[in-house]
Formats: sequence, structure tokens, C-alpha cells
Amino acid sequence: MSYRKSLNFYLGLSFVLIITGCSWSGAPFAPSGPTNVKGNNSASVQKATMRPYTINGKTYYPTVVSVGDKASGTASWYGPNFHGKTTSNGEIYNMYNMTAAHKTLPMNTILKVTNLRNQKSVIVRINDRGPFVADRVLDLSKAAAMKLDVIGTGTAPVSMEVIGFNEDINVVASAQTKPTSTGIKASNPVSPTAPSGGIVISSEQRVVGGDFMVQIGSFKNLEGANRYQREHQSIDGYKSVVRTFTIDGSTIYRVFLHGFRSEDEARDYARSGKFQGAFIVRG
Repeated sequence: MSYRKSLNFYLGLSFVLIITGCSWSGAPFAPSGPTNVKGNNSASVQKATMRPYTINGKTYYPTVVSVGDKASGTASWYGPNFHGKTTSNGEIYNMYNMTAAHKTLPMNTILKVTNLRNQKSVIVRINDRGPFVADRVLDLSKAAAMKLDVIGTGTAPVSMEVIGFNEDINVVASAQTKPTSTGIKASNPVSPTAPSGGIVISSEQRVVGGDFMVQIGSFKNLEGANRYQREHQSIDGYKSVVRTFTIDGSTIYRVFLHGFRSEDEARDYARSGKFQGAFIVRG
């Protein structure tokens, strides 16, 4: 967490430069309780927060996620030292809100987080980057950590499930797939025991982050490239595509596989030996 301040400065600077019209004067304030925050999910903010970034010599690539994706690891929490300061997406961090920080998930990703020690669960919205500690995958707000009984231990093993994407927080999540009092329909039912201050899930099912591809062929003629693309149009769960390039005045048709969820996945596939000379590119 010691690197959060520097990361937030650079990401926050990009955010401010993009949306200066929404800026406000004065120093950040420290809320004394939960606040209603509408997450900014504009294209400009998503673009700014989905760029690769480097902390302590390690580069992180915000990546593709879908509803239903699951992961596990060690969660920690952060509170007073960052309360009232700017998060990576330009919000004011409020330790009393149900939010969390993750190194690569898109902003406004909605997670169901379960403490594997006691099976308690919460729903949080990603609005920050971190934690930058090798063995940790998630930084919970103080409010979320309290509900999961993580305050005393500092860390806990957790499971995480992507359950949606939405801009609104502090709205009680509906336990049934029926319209709420706000008229918003939950696309994924949540447990009847979901805590108040949960999040209504949107109907969006996927958020795309970094776009990594693997080149598997290069041709001087379009017919050959298209034939090769058709032969590999669906392989190992990835889709193929032909892209046109001009090099030294000559036209080259390159065939790529896309659909990789992260740089590591694309790099591992390129090194698998399935395609001689394959290499990774960023789309």
C-alpha cells in the first residue's frame, strides 16, 4: 500500500486533465459516514484507468472481465491513512463506503467477496488500484472489512466473483430479479442476506480492458491471409482476425488471435510452440 499515493497521483492527474470541467476547488474532505457516490463510468475515465501502469518496476495491465468470473487470494484493508484522499479513478476515498481496490479489474466492477474463514460475504465496487503487496489481491474499505471481520486480523483469505458493472452505489441489492423501487432491475440475484448498502447490478455482462493479440501468420496476399484466418477462426477458444499493414510501401496481411484475458495469458500462448514465430502485440 506504500505505493498507492504515487499511483493515485499519476492516474488522478490523467483523470483531472480529461475531465477538468468536473473539478472542484478546495482540499479533499473526509466524510464522517457513508455517502451516495455515483461512479463515473464515462469512456474517458475508463480509458484513463485502463492504461498499463508501473509500480516498483512491475507493470500491471488492466484486463478483460466477465460476469461470473471468479478468483481467490488474500485480502487486506485500508482506512484512516487514505480517508478523504483521491482514488485512482478520481473519486474521494470514503472508508465508510462499500468499495475496494484491485490492481487490474476495471473501475466500477462489482464483486461479491467472501471471507473463507467465516463465510461472511459483502458486495463492493472497485474504485481504486492496489494493493501493491505480492501476496495480496484486494484492498477492502474499512466498512467492507468490518462486515467480513477482517479488521482484527488485517488480512483474510477470500473468494471473489464478478457479479456485474454499475455506476450507482449505496443502493440495496435486490434479492430477486425484479424491478427495485428505483426502477433498476438486477440481472444477477444476490443472497437475501446481502448487506444493506449493497449495489444494484446492471445488465452489462462484460467489460473489456487491455486488448492483447498473438500474431500467428503474415502474408503478402490477402487471399492467403483470409484462407489461413478461416482455418484458424476458432482455436483454443480464441478468434482470428486479419489486419492490414504497410511496411516500406508494401502491403502485408497479418493474422492474429484475440480474446486473451491478460498479457500473461497471451504471452504464454505465444510461447507454447503451437505457432512457430508467434508473438504478442497490444491491439
